[in-house]
Amino acid sequence: MIRLDGIHVRHKARSGGVLRRDSVFALTDVTLQIQAGEILGLVGESGCGKSTLARVVTGLQRPTEGQVDFRGKDLWSLSGTERRTQFGPSVGVVFQDASTALNPRLSVRQILRDPLDVHRRGTRAAREARVRELLDLVGLPGHTLDALPGQLSGGQRQRVAIARALALEPELIVADEPTSALDVSVRAQILNLLTELRERLGLAMVFISHDVQTVRYLADRIAVLYLGRVVEEGAADDVTGRPRHPYTEALLSATPSLLERSDRIVLQGPIPSATQPPAGCPFRTRCWKADDACATVFPPEDVQGDGHRWHCLHPQPAVG
Repeated sequence: MIRLDGIHVRHKARSGGVLRRDSVFALTDVTLQIQAGEILGLVGESGCGKSTLARVVTGLQRPTEGQVDFRGKDLWSLSGTERRTQFGPSVGVVFQDASTALNPRLSVRQILRDPLDVHRRGTRAAREARVRELLDLVGLPGHTLDALPGQLSGGQRQRVAIARALALEPELIVADEPTSALDVSVRAQILNLLTELRERLGLAMVFISHDVQTVRYLADRIAVLYLGRVVEEGAADDVTGRPRHPYTEALLSATPSLLERSDRIVLQGPIPSATQPPAGCPFRTRCWKADDACATVFPPEDVQGDGHRWHCLHPQPAVG
């Protein structure tokens, strides 16, 4: 449905002085595909480029280089009107913190009607019926329609945010850490809701999180980002059960699991800067396997027959 091919995103930083502005390498040579009906999980530590990648997927960020294809068409070769009418309704977004993503002065009814009004969907009566249908879809009672976001709990606000994302019947939902601001019990309810909606509506989803175990539960495929690069990608069971990149192994060891016990890998060495990324493999400054060869060039892609791919000169041994 959506293909990213060789995506680079660079921003101008405030550092570098008056005459020269440093560049922030937010994404570097990212190639990914999102299939209809699948959930792609994006994981990595803060600052690795997950949210920037989400903005590229949703058309909110034009890449500095590379191509975004939507159903075989170059998204950024379309006119603004074509992107708004053809691509816009196909993608919904659920932001991290619903308390800031929802207008505090609008009622739930107005929040859910807004995308319908903007895209002029149906008659006034049809829009009102769609608003009630959306409320039912995410499991909220009817009296919620007249409430303001501040009168709702955190879990209820996030359900409203999900309902708004579904208003135009999109094919893809991009969820940027939608449970990180919620209590553990409420988090489980929202994850179950997203799973049910995927099965009921046939949605594709990009689910972004720094919590590998959450993504492992939800996703069909996982892509691991480090300093703006995809260092490993594959089926969720392969990436979490048989990780090949050392960073993925370290990431898994840092997240607690009730099912498995693993020795914690404590990374040593300097954390690289996004304005001056290290030559070669970006993880080499913290990797216990790094040698001189890792400083020469970004490792070429290795691929297993099942589509599990990674970039590492010294991958973890295959198990299982």
